[in-house]
Amino acid sequence: MDLTTILQAILTGVLMAGIYALVAVGLTLIFGVVRIVNFAQGEFVMLGMYVAFWLWKLWGIDPYLSLLITMPLLFLFGVLLQHFLFRPILHAPDLAQIFMTVGLSVVLMNAALFFFTADFRSVKTVYSEWTLRYLGITLGVPRLFAFLGALILAGLLALFLLKTDLGKALRAVAQDREVCMLLGINPERMYLLAVGLGTALAGAAGCLIVPFFYVFPTVGVVFVLVAFVVVIL
Repeated sequence: MDLTTILQAILTGVLMAGIYALVAVGLTLIFGVVRIVNFAQGEFVMLGMYVAFWLWKLWGIDPYLSLLITMPLLFLFGVLLQHFLFRPILHAPDLAQIFMTVGLSVVLMNAALFFFTADFRSVKTVYSEWTLRYLGITLGVPRLFAFLGALILAGLLALFLLKTDLGKALRAVAQDREVCMLLGINPERMYLLAVGLGTALAGAAGCLIVPFFYVFPTVGVVFVLVAFVVVIL
């Protein structure tokens, strides 16, 4: 194996790692604040991919522009999940929480199979086949766009958590829920915000990879496994 092939593999892996990192950031946010291990995070990516696909298919909206629609929709979906599914099991044993999120994953996956079938779908944009070539190394422009988009979103989240009062309240709840209640911070609202943001980030990752990744109901499994590895490491 020559040096060019090795560099090609490394750079391609780094570009894809940005998407995995964005999924892992959302997973960490939910676990860090709400203390629930969300095994359905990959299915949130799948939902984001399907939203981006159908917006492109039906109305011709570019996948990257569809972020402006997908992220609010997934945020609202996350808020509803926290209110109706996660909140009742916040103080339940860990096994019950795991069963809940695994069950949610199975339900979302099978719902996608039922409504969209198992067909592999793809989005073809004007830049889907664009590439950059230098010294024998070829990089897909959509992968580069996705990597940069993931960096920007992760950076915006970091600024939100570090510089805003709401972000500081989220971090405080993650550290000590009881003290936050004494200081007038409502943990329940912070839980809604954390799950909403974590879900929206997963949906954003789905939008970013749609131009170069097939959309199918079980695609989320690929991302959630790697996301857990990233979080643990």
